Amino acid sequence: MKRIIKSIFAMMFLSLLTSTGLFAQTYQADDILGTWLNEEGTGQVEIFKVGSKYYGKIVWLETPNDSITGLPRTDKENPDPVEAKKPLLGLMNLKGFIFDDDDEWKDGKIYDPKNGKTYSCYMKFEDDSKKKLKIRGFVGISWIGRTTWWTPVKK
Repeated sequence: MKRIIKSIFAMMFLSLLTSTGLFAQTYQADDILGTWLNEEGTGQVEIFKVGSKYYGKIVWLETPNDSITGLPRTDKENPDPVEAKKPLLGLMNLKGFIFDDDDEWKDGKIYDPKNGKTYSCYMKFEDDSKKKLKIRGFVGISWIGRTTWWTPVKK
């Protein structure tokens, strides 16, 4: 009987540690690879690896063509006139992320084609289910910024 009680208390203790975040979640660096749907549902970004760094490019748009010209939408908000003429499909908007060997991909940059600006950024999963990816873009320090949540695209 004492063994059963000790086992129950041990399971409760481990459950408490896990739920409070005291028991570290473990992710593999490549868990982030794949295609992700943005929070608005208007675009998909494929995250891939080059060497030890992670990058992302736009691979699908809900509205791929300009409604006026009928031609592929371009990066018209980009302040560089040459870049502004390039199509949004295939645009690399995540650059240079490294995995911190714990739970975060950091030291990267995210480009927002809606306003033509680039921000410092980190990414991490909401929880062990890996069903939501937190993308936090910021200027200077991370509490001055914006968070969006991406979901994996099922293949």
